[in-house]
Amino acid sequence: MSGRERILGRVRRALADVREEHPGAAARGGPAHAGGEPGRDGTAPGGAPRDGVARDYLRVHGERTAAERVGLLATHLADYRAHVHRADAAGLPGTLAALLAARGARRVAVPEGLPADWLSASAATPVPDTPALTARDLDAVDSVVTGCAVAIAETGTLVLDAGPGQGRRQLTLVPDHHVCVVHVPEQVVDSLPQALERLVPHRPLTWISGPSATSDIELSRVEGVHGPRALDVVLLSADASPTAPPSPR
Repeated sequence: MSGRERILGRVRRALADVREEHPGAAARGGPAHAGGEPGRDGTAPGGAPRDGVARDYLRVHGERTAAERVGLLATHLADYRAHVHRADAAGLPGTLAALLAARGARRVAVPEGLPADWLSASAATPVPDTPALTARDLDAVDSVVTGCAVAIAETGTLVLDAGPGQGRRQLTLVPDHHVCVVHVPEQVVDSLPQALERLVPHRPLTWISGPSATSDIELSRVEGVHGPRALDVVLLSADASPTAPPSPR
């Protein structure tokens, strides 16, 4: 018996009690409907998993109001050394202009679909993202402003899926400064499982938990090695009222 046959034999024995799965089923589905359409998370009508995998794990750690959820997100973002700001729709252009001016940003990358009024108060020159814009071109840009697809309170994570106002992955990985606007509370979920249900698996997903950072063997932290050195997050609400801090868990 060859080494290859021995290895394949061990794999077959290890998988003998595993049910056949069809990972593509979840990607083909959309949001669950009463009419029987499969859910994006791979569930069949009635909530039964289409792939036979039991999802009996804890989906949310504790119960929170919408305000507490947003507050928890802000706390975790700050723990990751992101700078958190709050604004309403009327104050957003001024907030973005101030953040860009504080960084001395003269050229700002703008993804397709970003609302035109967001940068209306900024003196920086917008650089629209196009396929012709190379990584070298983006390296010469001072900042980038985007929206996001969803934000996760329990992990302090922002998820971009290349949708309108978010741009391709390169757009948020090359410039040294990233400003991300999150609509609160509607774009904020408690947990990772809840976030996955809102995302389409085959889209290019970028998961951001604070500015880019790494450490060497002596735990010396270095920021900006493989992404933006600075991350500003603007929590955009329908009004300017402060969000309550998260309750202890």
